[in-house]
Amino acid sequence: MPARRATFVGIARLLARCYPWPVETVDDADLRRALAYLDAEVDAETTVRAGRGTATLVAVSGLLAVVVAPGRLRLPVAVAVLALALGVVHAARRGPIAVATARRTAALGAAPALVARAVLRMRVEPASERAAAFAARGQGRLAADLSEHVRQAAGTPRSGLAAFGAAWADWNPPLRRAALLVESAADAPAGERGATLDRAMEAMLDGTRDRMAAFAEQVRGPTTALYAFGVLLPLALVAVLPAARVAGLPLSIPVLVVLYDLLLPAMLVGAGAWLLVRRPAAFPPPEVSRDHPDVPDRRWPTAAVGAGAGLVAVVATGPFPAWTRWPAVVGAVVGSALVVRFRPVKRVRDDARAVEANLTDALYLVGRRVSDGAAVESAIEEAAPEVAGRTGEMLAEAAGVQRRLRVSVCEAFLGDYGALADVPSPQARSVAALLAIVAREGRPAGRAVVSMADHVDDLQRVEREARREPASVTGTLRNTAGVFGPLVGGATVALADGMAAGTLGEPLPTAALGLAVGGYVLLLAAILPALATGLERGFDRALVGYRVGLALLSAVGAFFAGFVGAGFAA
Repeated sequence: MPARRATFVGIARLLARCYPWPVETVDDADLRRALAYLDAEVDAETTVRAGRGTATLVAVSGLLAVVVAPGRLRLPVAVAVLALALGVVHAARRGPIAVATARRTAALGAAPALVARAVLRMRVEPASERAAAFAARGQGRLAADLSEHVRQAAGTPRSGLAAFGAAWADWNPPLRRAALLVESAADAPAGERGATLDRAMEAMLDGTRDRMAAFAEQVRGPTTALYAFGVLLPLALVAVLPAARVAGLPLSIPVLVVLYDLLLPAMLVGAGAWLLVRRPAAFPPPEVSRDHPDVPDRRWPTAAVGAGAGLVAVVATGPFPAWTRWPAVVGAVVGSALVVRFRPVKRVRDDARAVEANLTDALYLVGRRVSDGAAVESAIEEAAPEVAGRTGEMLAEAAGVQRRLRVSVCEAFLGDYGALADVPSPQARSVAALLAIVAREGRPAGRAVVSMADHVDDLQRVEREARREPASVTGTLRNTAGVFGPLVGGATVALADGMAAGTLGEPLPTAALGLAVGGYVLLLAAILPALATGLERGFDRALVGYRVGLALLSAVGAFFAGFVGAGFAA
């Protein structure tokens, strides 16, 4: 058992001992399935008891907080403690289900690519067993599950595709249909095999397209409501805070901190998680580990840049009130550190996307030459100058490796010194592996390579459509986080400062208000880009970190622009 999982299991069992009474889990079939999918080392009863044990500790700690709290705050503290304890109990039952759903959804994001690999392999050689084994060489939970079904079907007339499709049918019906069509194509007459494989790809791609379109339609209303009541209305109220206090409304800094820096962000996180769990994942990003040669594993550059950004923020806020240093330093340090930490990963992914951009043209040109009788090796070298961008450079690099080292097509692309050795693109690597198979099959496989170009083009088009569906919503969220919200927040604090200098009554303290509003602005800059990225591309840790970093830096600048601009206007 990995150390991290062992630690989690130990903590869960320890918390379960804090609630020694029996619990009822007969109706928790979903919880048991979720724990089994997650390969958790604890059962449903231990999980529920751990939740209640944690709630007990929260209640005891909260009782002490109620005792020491001032008289007028005891009731709010007691209500908050009770809500937190009940939330922990609910999270213990529903949390694993939500996590399992998210992971299963993420795994299914690779379904179109997996089916495409099986179809492409069948184009070259009509053997469903080999097609299933080839498709199972991909990365992720879905490929691992197919690999297990292939292993179980070894030595039998089955390929494992049908069983694999049936296992995932409840969560993705098009996957089951596509798997059955790929398997049946092996026994179809030669004249019908191509049409059967085309139907398999169409079933998978149409299903993916329909699911993403349905999700975009279903999420538009909840996301608009979340934006209106969780972002737009609170920002509008922020703008009238100075006048509200002057008008005699009983506003205080503790109330604003609890509302804007605790309750509203918690509501946004909860609602965002609810939306993201329901997103049908499609086309997960290439996996880039810290072992990649272009991704430094050293942490000191991140710390150094963060410290430098903090010093710059301190110097830049010198002419402003002292309280401005805190939001400026926090936003600059965290934002710059995130950008530096995740920018190398983003660069590697951008390179992988650039390699994939013209794969369709590469396959068509190579396939046409192979159909005319050329060897795959020479077809790759001749096609390289005709393919634009990074894809053409990759083909030229592979041809050069093959010519200099006298290696096979597979080694020229996927070997230690191959053109794709450091390119984490499952699509490009699958195409390279198929070209290696075509090199063995010769001229008859040329037409299959041309057909592969059509499938890759369809796959890329559906991927673009899947990202385009929620774009109108996500763009608004990102702009609000990085520009609009911080401008409003900065202007509000400047107006409050102007009222404090005038004779308009007793306004809110400028420093305390600035810290409360600045904290809210920074939280929005972290939450909204994460939600927007998740809705658009699925929860991609590196991309989320990079975009949150940029949003924090932008938010700091916009906040002070609003503060200075409104200060001059006042």
